Amino acid sequence: MKIDILGVQAFIAIADQGSFQGAADALHVTQTAVTLRLRKLEDFLGVTLMERTTRSIALTEIGQDFLPQARRLLTELAGALVEIRESGIARRGDVSIACVPTVGVQYLPRIMQAYSARYPHNRIKILDHASSAVAEAVLRREAEFGINVAREHHPELVSLPLTEDRYVLICHKDHALARRRRIAWTQLQSHPLIFAGEVSGNRALLDPALEAHGIALRSFYEVQRSSTAVGLVAQGVGVAVVPQLAIQEGAYPHVRMVKLVDPVVSRHLVLITRKTAHLSPAAQALYDMIREQEGGR
Repeated sequence: MKIDILGVQAFIAIADQGSFQGAADALHVTQTAVTLRLRKLEDFLGVTLMERTTRSIALTEIGQDFLPQARRLLTELAGALVEIRESGIARRGDVSIACVPTVGVQYLPRIMQAYSARYPHNRIKILDHASSAVAEAVLRREAEFGINVAREHHPELVSLPLTEDRYVLICHKDHALARRRRIAWTQLQSHPLIFAGEVSGNRALLDPALEAHGIALRSFYEVQRSSTAVGLVAQGVGVAVVPQLAIQEGAYPHVRMVKLVDPVVSRHLVLITRKTAHLSPAAQALYDMIREQEGGR
């Protein structure tokens, strides 16, 4: 069914202005155009909406009943068009992204704050997963894009470098190592060590890097998430090796951070998307903002 929007507009304008000329002026068209639009609408509906003489215009009973419906029709249509337009320029929309958990500690919050200030109506869903699950979420379209640890990705994914995240030692402020500014990896062997578990993405990076320098560490505790390691350290359970991004400044006043050297080991974070992906305007705006924030560092 074809909806005669121009005819409905003309009908409402005539009713509001009380004349064909007034309606023509309001719609910025000729009086002839307004007359033709109304006649076309009446022919389509098979009813008379207005009784007109050379001196007056009056709504028929059917016209009176139709007028509030016509107003509602145009109001709803205008609202729908505005919503679509705002979505098209990223002012409104939902975004789903995936990321490794440490990214959500201090890296993402500052970007989320800036994004929300610019696009206050957009909702963001953050899927904080292990590294392998981040890639899977993007591949399965559960997330439009992801922030992951650089690694060999699925051939359907493409990555863009973001930032370097150094591994550091954290300990309780009362620990013997708390006053050190840096420490070599080999000096950790005499301390109860909290280390990444076998299935952790961090472990897959740390083991080969340390083995290349002939360093073999024995962990006393194994955890899968850096946030768990931070919590244990805060209670004085032991010392832990975590990515620097896992430590939110001021969140744990009793935890101290010490640089690890000989060697310096880092991981690299990347933006990942599907090669054939077309990001929604809202997601593209967030993606671009992350790139801009990184470029401004």
